[in-house]
Amino acid sequence: MAGNVALREKRVKPDQFMDLVRRRRAVFPPVFTDMPIEEAWIAHLLEAANWAPTHRRTEPWRFHVFRGAGRQKLADFMVEAYTRITAPEKFSEATRDKFRLNALRSDTVIALILKRDPQERIPEWEEIASLAAAVQNLWLCATAYGLGGYWSTPGLIREVGPWLGLPEGERCMGLFYLGHYDMPEMPGQRGPVAEKVTWHMD
Repeated sequence: MAGNVALREKRVKPDQFMDLVRRRRAVFPPVFTDMPIEEAWIAHLLEAANWAPTHRRTEPWRFHVFRGAGRQKLADFMVEAYTRITAPEKFSEATRDKFRLNALRSDTVIALILKRDPQERIPEWEEIASLAAAVQNLWLCATAYGLGGYWSTPGLIREVGPWLGLPEGERCMGLFYLGHYDMPEMPGQRGPVAEKVTWHMD
């Protein structure tokens, strides 16, 4: 009983948690600043991601972190991959340059990897859901630090796995861009939750 009381005393106040949830936004690299992110912060974000819910404890998330010169390698790959797989009539220099600049403007870019349970004990969608929950944890932690970030899933993301040399059963599910940012706080918009809930009481 004493242990339960101690845990309750340490809990985050519900209003504080809801404020954090409501303040989470997609913040894009064009508004990132040059201020560096402490490595300990990145480690904390990844630790938060690691505590996502996971059915059968498969822990299907893996992360490849690009910082420093690693961002240039990622930027070069993104440009090469976009140029290689895009049909000439659909090629856009602006899009190509956006892929490069997104990596270089970010302090940190995290490749989000799904590692499928080798025994396939649960449906794949459940492991995708677990990875998404891990990203939400990471994103909320970034918000708590005052960092901006967003989860990008461009069409060329399927090219990332081979580039990284991912083993069979792993694939990239997107890139998460992180940085300090300079822009006004934007109010969130959600429809009333009452319109999305059906209660069954009898």
